[in-house]
Amino acid sequence: MNTFGNIFRLTSFGESHGEAVGGVIDGCPPGIELDLEFIQNELDRRRPGQSRITTPRVESDKVVFLSGIFEGKTTGTSIGFIIKNENQHSADYNNLKDIYRPSHADYTYFQKYGIRDHRGGGRSSARETIARVVAGAVAKLYLKQAGVSVTAYTSQVGEIKLDNNYKQYDLTTIEDTPVRCPDTEKANEMINLIKEVQYKGDTIGGVVTCVIQGTPVGLGEPVFGKLHAALGSAMLSINAVKGFEYGHGFDVSRRGSEMNDSFFNDNGKISTRTNYSGGIQAGISNGQDIYFRVAFKPVSTILMEQQTVDVHGNDTTIKARGRHDACVLPRAVPIVEAMAAMVILDYYLLAKM
Repeated sequence: MNTFGNIFRLTSFGESHGEAVGGVIDGCPPGIELDLEFIQNELDRRRPGQSRITTPRVESDKVVFLSGIFEGKTTGTSIGFIIKNENQHSADYNNLKDIYRPSHADYTYFQKYGIRDHRGGGRSSARETIARVVAGAVAKLYLKQAGVSVTAYTSQVGEIKLDNNYKQYDLTTIEDTPVRCPDTEKANEMINLIKEVQYKGDTIGGVVTCVIQGTPVGLGEPVFGKLHAALGSAMLSINAVKGFEYGHGFDVSRRGSEMNDSFFNDNGKISTRTNYSGGIQAGISNGQDIYFRVAFKPVSTILMEQQTVDVHGNDTTIKARGRHDACVLPRAVPIVEAMAAMVILDYYLLAKM
């Protein structure tokens, strides 16, 4: 399954140490002015080597569009694009050729397909998310015209987490810190923690929070095409994601009188006094902010000795080499935004049919 979406669809291709990563976007409406600088900036936010707390692999990640664009606008036909891989160090993975990394895709890929690309994980590498960010950036440009914004930020790294909800922070400051957290004090604590585990050769997980504002009422297809189910599916398709909750999520185990979002007439517009539902009711958007949280596990590849087995089932030990993220959260933020933007645009187009 290398294709995502119903109407606005992305088919991606490529591996971490292959020649390139790219994709084809189908179902994109015509007439969208493609801001190439904006799209490249989105890729730069995901790009490796952007700070001292990310992998030192250096890639320019310059996108080249091959089709579907004329005079700077989308034509409604398929949009093909490609991003060249430039800085692979495949030899760093030679010691992993016959060994399964704990909690990695190595074992399951080999058992399913009978073959695997041990160089950087091949297709299981998060490098494939480059294509998602390109398609997500195109989706964002369309949504911007419709008054919809998608903003994500790092809300937790390890045990360090933000105490308040998104409304208490200035989300325009997210890019001010390399960890992409709107709370400067907490951001510095997160950065120090990442550096600490990085120094030890270990990794750390965390949470990304995403807020979608300006969504119209009526997006979502009951019964099996619910909007929150689509967002959850999109987020859980991202490498290293282990959890998804929207609205108050698991905190809704309270009395109905506490959690119901009561309606009121807001100067001629129906609104809610609270938003415990997270902007979605019965699987359909209600016009309020949609907000959700995405949990990322620690990166599986650590520079520490671990117990494992080889491809023949023999017990052995492993100590990885190479360039790896100690924490994926800073680079995962634009990926979460991209997947959310694609879902919202897809369901926006479904609603117009």
